[in-house]
Amino acid sequence: MKTVYAFLADGLEEVECLMVVDLLRRAKLNVVTVSIKEELMVESSHKVKFFADKTIDEIDFEQGDCIFLPGGMPGTTNLSECGTLKDHIIKYNEQGKWLAAICAAPSIFSSLGILKDKRATSFPSFADKMECKEYGGGVVRDGNIITGKGLGVALELGLELISCLIDEETSGKIADQIQYN
Repeated sequence: MKTVYAFLADGLEEVECLMVVDLLRRAKLNVVTVSIKEELMVESSHKVKFFADKTIDEIDFEQGDCIFLPGGMPGTTNLSECGTLKDHIIKYNEQGKWLAAICAAPSIFSSLGILKDKRATSFPSFADKMECKEYGGGVVRDGNIITGKGLGVALELGLELISCLIDEETSGKIADQIQYN
């Protein structure tokens, strides 16, 4: 079973995060929500409090197959200031492991230089921070990197991740189960 690490920081966009986590868990992927702080409790940009499964110090990055970053502000800023996370994003990319981000969070990938030769998207107000080959779209997959424009495409991003991590048939079954099609 493949493992997805979904990283949580105070100020994240909770629906972007939980929509994707929910879909991946419905597909029977091992999804571990990870707080970048020393404590498990995270408060979203809309003051919703919830608990991560583990802290960043408790996970074994080598066991992961995918890193997922939800957006939101100041959540994206907080994620971008986590050196351990950024180091492992670079390692995952070098290993061809899956990387996914939505809303403002794709700007983290850009800041690390891993989008230079890729197509990507982000929340429109972050377009000027996106150094990529081609910009735009709702959900964009280029190689091992998947980016999403914002909350409105979180469901599509989750289904795309299922297609990549498992297969399109499973993604279609989940879409049917939730009455998406």
